[in-house]
Amino acid sequence: MYLAPLNYDRYFKKVFSDLNIARRFLEDFFDIIIEDINPLDIHHKITDNEASVEFDFRCKIDNQFVIIDMQQWYKSDIVHRFYTYHCVNTALQLEKLPFKSITLESNKERKVKDYNEILPVITFVWMVDDNFGFKEDYISYTMTPEIVLEFIKNHLLWQNENITELLAQREVALNQLSNNAKKLDFLQKNRLVYAFQKNIVNNSKKNNAEYHKYIDWFELAEKTKNKQNQKDDFIKYENDEIFAELIRRICKNTLTMEDYTYIDNYEHFNQRVKRYDKVLYQEGIEKGMEKGMEKGREEGREEGREEGVQIGVEIGVEKGREEGVQIGVQIGMEKGMELERQKQAEKQRQEKIEMIKEMINEGMSDNQITKLTKVDIIEIQEIRKNFM
Repeated sequence: MYLAPLNYDRYFKKVFSDLNIARRFLEDFFDIIIEDINPLDIHHKITDNEASVEFDFRCKIDNQFVIIDMQQWYKSDIVHRFYTYHCVNTALQLEKLPFKSITLESNKERKVKDYNEILPVITFVWMVDDNFGFKEDYISYTMTPEIVLEFIKNHLLWQNENITELLAQREVALNQLSNNAKKLDFLQKNRLVYAFQKNIVNNSKKNNAEYHKYIDWFELAEKTKNKQNQKDDFIKYENDEIFAELIRRICKNTLTMEDYTYIDNYEHFNQRVKRYDKVLYQEGIEKGMEKGMEKGREEGREEGREEGVQIGVEIGVEKGREEGVQIGVQIGMEKGMELERQKQAEKQRQEKIEMIKEMINEGMSDNQITKLTKVDIIEIQEIRKNFM
């Protein structure tokens, strides 16, 4: 092993504790120029009962606060957890938020925190293996008016051949999106980004794949996952000053026996986690099949929180639909037979009416007709009335 695995917590933090490396990575990924970068504390107690959070890396760049966190393996709470980190990174600004003076009616001044000084937050999550089922290199979330989402999801609107209506609805959405009254644009400047190492590496290998500066970072990290990696694997990075420093920080020459023990323990733990996840995955499929069959009989909807459950739901829904078709055929046959019985009854009724009309035409009385046809005299009178 020439380089320690960059994706392991210890070495990820060791690399990104260098501000020049962190600056370059952020510049390469977001395609920006950073004028100023300052490191911030990564350990914080945030509640009265001392619940705490620990970021892998946190800094302030120009006019933004940034978190870089690495996620090694699948966790079911990853969306909620990093959204919490994202919110905490905003709330932590309260510690150093400046005060402003406001004048009260009595001409007295009062000092209050100036929330206008809160800066946007970017939370960057480096996903090693998980990709949420996406094929893209990364996904980014920001806060926008709900009307934008409604506009995208309005299937009827997009099926409308009248382009004028589509453009009108788009204009309404754009008006809300571009309204910067009271600094509303601050909401859109906050971003939560999930970057998928596996996708980036795979996508970069495709023919005619577009090159992005950030690809080198993820390809290097992927190569370090191989325990048999050699110096030759990283020759392309040695002439780059920043990458050369990154390599120096996790090179075998800097590793101790304690590091090798850490790596072995980390790998063993990783394997146990993956085995455990596989068991949960299979259990999820089984539970999903049961749940999916029930849902399939009702509406055929897919449902499930985890990937395994979702697959089970799809299988179950299909089975539920098959049962639904069989039940539907049976019900259809029963309804068809009932309609046929009604049709025959109506035919017999019409034939009886015609027979009664002939008897009326022959001058027979209602009592005589009733005795012969067993039809109620009131009904015969009604037929006579309509006939006459």
